[in-house]
Amino acid sequence: MSTPGRGIGSGGTGIRLHAPAPGWSVEADVVVVGSGVAGLTAALRCAAGGRRTVVVTKARLDDGSTRWAQGGIAAALGEGDTPEQHLDDTLVAGAGLCDEEAVRLLVTEGPDAVRRLMATGAVFDTSAATGEIELTREGGHHRRRIAHAGGDATGAEISRALVEAVQAAGIQTVENALVLDLLQDAEGRTAGVTLHVMGEGQHDGVGAVHAPAVILATGGMGQVFSATTNPSVSTGDGVALALRAGAEVSDLEFVQFHPTVLFLGADAEGQQPLVSEAVRGEGAYLVDADGVRFMAGQHELAELAPRDIVAKGIMRRMQEQGAQHMYLDARHFGAEMWEQRFPTILAACRAHGIDPVTEPVPVAPAAHYASGGVRTDLHGRTTVPGLYACGEVACTGVHGANRLASNSLLEGLVFAERIADDIVTQARSGTGPGIPVPATGPLQPAGARYEVQRIMTDGAGVLRSAASLRRAAEALEGLYTTALNDLEAHGKTAEPGVDTWEATNLLCVARVLVAAAERRVETRGCHWREDHPDRDDAAWRRHLVVRLSATEKRALVVTPTDSADFPSVRVPLNSPNPPSLEK
Repeated sequence: MSTPGRGIGSGGTGIRLHAPAPGWSVEADVVVVGSGVAGLTAALRCAAGGRRTVVVTKARLDDGSTRWAQGGIAAALGEGDTPEQHLDDTLVAGAGLCDEEAVRLLVTEGPDAVRRLMATGAVFDTSAATGEIELTREGGHHRRRIAHAGGDATGAEISRALVEAVQAAGIQTVENALVLDLLQDAEGRTAGVTLHVMGEGQHDGVGAVHAPAVILATGGMGQVFSATTNPSVSTGDGVALALRAGAEVSDLEFVQFHPTVLFLGADAEGQQPLVSEAVRGEGAYLVDADGVRFMAGQHELAELAPRDIVAKGIMRRMQEQGAQHMYLDARHFGAEMWEQRFPTILAACRAHGIDPVTEPVPVAPAAHYASGGVRTDLHGRTTVPGLYACGEVACTGVHGANRLASNSLLEGLVFAERIADDIVTQARSGTGPGIPVPATGPLQPAGARYEVQRIMTDGAGVLRSAASLRRAAEALEGLYTTALNDLEAHGKTAEPGVDTWEATNLLCVARVLVAAAERRVETRGCHWREDHPDRDDAAWRRHLVVRLSATEKRALVVTPTDSADFPSVRVPLNSPNPPSLEK
């Protein structure tokens, strides 16, 4: 098998979303798409380096996934802890697919990156006795190394500090803007993005930001499932844009389902309240309806095992008992601890009629985090020149088959800094105008969003099998084929708009996820195949790299790597026709 590299012509795939021509434009050196910890950190550092920087974000500046992060940010900040120990825990959680070099960068550069975040204005909880940062534990960590803020409002505090810093720096921002497609010049280099601004403001409707560097920091794709902890804006826009531009994605089959999401009923849809792993880190127990602690004996860390193991433990117990959920019991915390340490979670539970102080909390796994994404090197560069990615949208190799708890904020922070440094240290470069590419892919009707979510929840959720994935693949292909036939036979496609663009992006990432999950016939990390329950290192300790075919617009090309080593994004394919799976 050959090692995937660019594997795409200089002009990308030639697939673009149907959208009106840009009616306005902005010039910049760098455009950052997304306003979470990754995007705003990159923007601040690029601007500090003298680059004209524009931030584009889908909602308000503080409305991304970062502000929903409860647990905290992991780094070896405590006495006796070391980056090497953090590395070991990360590699174990990643189930044999982490890029060790990327993890080593993360854990060694992480502590100083957190300190720079604090210098930017983020305030973490400290001990009243010592004044030192208070650290807690989460699943998969053998030491207390999770820094938190406001008890369980870490993301909100980080978002506040970064938004204020961006505003103080006078960085230009475009809010309520859905990014559509990458602009590329005649050589295939990045030339900016097209975007649609929703609502009134300085800009309205479809426009363009012209820039030789684009940083994707668009967050996750949790809305591809019916129930998720992700906000409604997490529709996989960055991954879909990158694929249409000719970039490669990797490890998309590894979707982490958070074990403890507040159970609101079997038919609950959309964003669900998260019950942070930090609650278990402080001593809460997972129990069934009879009060039995079922994780004890399943792993040395019991409730604090890596998330994939805990999620599987909950699902197995649910199957054994025919139950729809399990319980998290933290009544022994008492009212004072709940109110001071976990005020956000306490309020969310009580808003739904559950009081954790006096009763166990019903919980079940829900889609939480994409361990894979747009494939990058150690400087965040993708396989498209000038296009970078960081945060949840990226696949840096850090997470492998399962993200270690609270490594996500750290990854966004560290790799955003590395991207900005790469951009700033390069000579300033202009860019030619983006070459207009006719839209060739069909838009999905707005209602397809819910069809995709239903298909994915039924066939590609926590439990997967060849049969369930085949059904999902056929159903998704049916949605795509119907729209494509309408376009090719009748020249009809859904009306361009936010709902149809989001539905189209969700279908794109769903097709990729299912194609990779079908190909990986083993259980590893957060990819759980009921029909292949064992991990198979001999055949599957390798990555799956996916791209859109440059010659056949229906096709996904899925290529296994030679080994577990994370392939370079700059090495070309060894042959013009690598082994692949056409879907």
